[in-house]
Amino acid sequence: MSTKHSLTRSVVFLAAMFVMAAASARAADDPAADSASAAKEKELLAVLRSDAPAANKAITCKQLAIYGSSAAVLDLAKLLPDPQLSSWARIALEAIPGAEADEALRNGADSLDGLLLVGTLNSIGVRQDAAAVELLTKRLQDQNAEVASAAAVALGKIGNAAATKSLLEVLASAPAKVRSAVAEGCVLCAEQRLDEGNSAEAMRIYDAVRKAEVPQQRIIEATRGAILARQQDGIPLLLELFESPDKAMFQLALGTAREFPGGEVDQALATALDSAKPDRAALIILAMADRPETVVLPAVLKAAAQGPQPVRVAATTALGRVGDATCLPILLEAALDADAELSQAAKEALAGLPSDKVDAQIVALLDQPAGKSYPLLIALVGQRRIDAVPELLKAAEHSDPAVRSAALTALGETVTIKRLPVLISRVVAPKNAADAEVAQRALRAASVRMPDREACAAELATALATAPAASKTILAEILAEVGGAKALQTLAAAAKSKDPAMQDAGSRLLGKWNSVDAAPVLLDLARSAPEPKYQVRALRGYIGLARKFSMTEPERVAMCQKAFDTASQPAEQKLVLEVLTIHPSAEGLKLAINAIQVPALKSEATQATLVIAQKVGGAGVDVSQLLSKAGLDKVKLEIVKAEYGAGSTFKDVTAVLQKNAGDLPLIALPDTSYNASFGGDPAPGSVKQLKVQYRLDGKDGTATFPENALIVLPKPK
Repeated sequence: MSTKHSLTRSVVFLAAMFVMAAASARAADDPAADSASAAKEKELLAVLRSDAPAANKAITCKQLAIYGSSAAVLDLAKLLPDPQLSSWARIALEAIPGAEADEALRNGADSLDGLLLVGTLNSIGVRQDAAAVELLTKRLQDQNAEVASAAAVALGKIGNAAATKSLLEVLASAPAKVRSAVAEGCVLCAEQRLDEGNSAEAMRIYDAVRKAEVPQQRIIEATRGAILARQQDGIPLLLELFESPDKAMFQLALGTAREFPGGEVDQALATALDSAKPDRAALIILAMADRPETVVLPAVLKAAAQGPQPVRVAATTALGRVGDATCLPILLEAALDADAELSQAAKEALAGLPSDKVDAQIVALLDQPAGKSYPLLIALVGQRRIDAVPELLKAAEHSDPAVRSAALTALGETVTIKRLPVLISRVVAPKNAADAEVAQRALRAASVRMPDREACAAELATALATAPAASKTILAEILAEVGGAKALQTLAAAAKSKDPAMQDAGSRLLGKWNSVDAAPVLLDLARSAPEPKYQVRALRGYIGLARKFSMTEPERVAMCQKAFDTASQPAEQKLVLEVLTIHPSAEGLKLAINAIQVPALKSEATQATLVIAQKVGGAGVDVSQLLSKAGLDKVKLEIVKAEYGAGSTFKDVTAVLQKNAGDLPLIALPDTSYNASFGGDPAPGSVKQLKVQYRLDGKDGTATFPENALIVLPKPK
């Protein structure tokens, strides 16, 4: 790798940091800030004048873009011939205000060549140095195409009359390799004339580029500018592009039409649509839809009603964005079309059609319940959340199952809390057995979207109390999805009722409750549920809350202690140990140590104790006294090999571990710091680890520990 590339890689990250500086010191009006900036500049210049490494000087140049002033220009200018630091020096020179920086770059351009000259010309362009026009004009004739091209673009960025004249004079005669850059410079000049309000001069420059033998990209740029500069008089040229056989020019027409001011261009788009081939017509419609304030809606409606399928689909989709109530008949007809793509596009457009009048028309059409559009209209009521409950209730009595299904689904999307009993009754006592499942889905959808979930839960709880057995479970499940205090209370009562089905449903749903609010209810149920199997289910749900949800460690340990005391079987007690392992704490370690005394848990509790001790000890908590009371079984431990370090640098510390190993799978070093215990730092500044090979009760094992972690050796498998 070259020195230059190595330098670039080493400084690019740090350089980016300075780009994010909040504000340049030179922008501050505070005298104290000015003084601090001057002091910083002096410090940075000292680095440039020293024999510091090139990487350091590169970052210094970057900082001078923030803190530098005219006092830094001379030192920066000296770096312009340096292949490694030239670009970094130019970053600062581009930012430092004042004529000194301009002059330094011009002087550099007189003495440099090749890529260094190209970069310097680019910087002159960034600064828009009008005094450099003569210099740049001469460089347009440079034999090096890259130099000539850089000069052309720099002239374009300066963009004054003199720069424009120089570029136009060579536009036709410049070498082919340079002509594209000359055209780019001309376009930049034209943009400045347009910004200044001199549209006539801008048109002249744009037209010159359009007529020149330059790459198509430059012609595209100039043509766009020529259209916009002409304003409304540019519409005929825009229409020509829509007829162009060149795809790039057609795409240019689409893009330019989107940014064109005024409403006349919309009629031009409609005109182009009439004669366009289907693939182009679809794209023109999309451009029309991107101008919703001035779009010629009748043209889009016409395309949606007739013509090739791709055009109808595009127009139908566009109506969903720009349409109004007048579009409803055409969209309803398209939604029932046999073509699946067109039908789906129309349904989506109907659902999103931006007009309140559309809602009123849909409700009015519901009073004429006939034809294929009736289920579609009902579905739209639900999708658009239209208040039409009386009409939907009427439809729910229809003889056609599809209509009834659509009505129930729409009710689920539209009823308020006051009308919720309407859906509850359809679930509790469905008039048609075939509607039961749809009614249940509708009630669930309505319930979970209610803004007042406690009021919703109260309605469901009232219904649950008197509902027939066949519908109790579904009401209970919907209650669980609604959640809240009332739902929790109702399900708790159901789980402790005399109804076996409710006992099962209540304990099951509470066991999956998604908040710690259920903890007291589940604990009570774990102790007093009518059936042991439901007690176990509730206890597992309670343990799951301790496992999943955020809470303080004292709260979690308290829950684990209650669960452990309530459990009658080792299986649930082992689940408690898992929670303590996942969320390690000193108090949790005490609970795990106590569990070692339970014969059926000794193995799992011992392992949990060691794991918790390792995690807590690694966080800086002294657990030695707690472990001394654990009564852990003695083991035969042999340290085979131990290494401490990072990367390829490791230190043999076998003797240290062997000396401190005992008859437990836990090694306490003389000091909490590995470096202190092992006699020094083998890899300063690196993240180190300890690798241990050992034999525990005759079985070989290996383990790796991060620096300063508690050394607890896991039992080999």
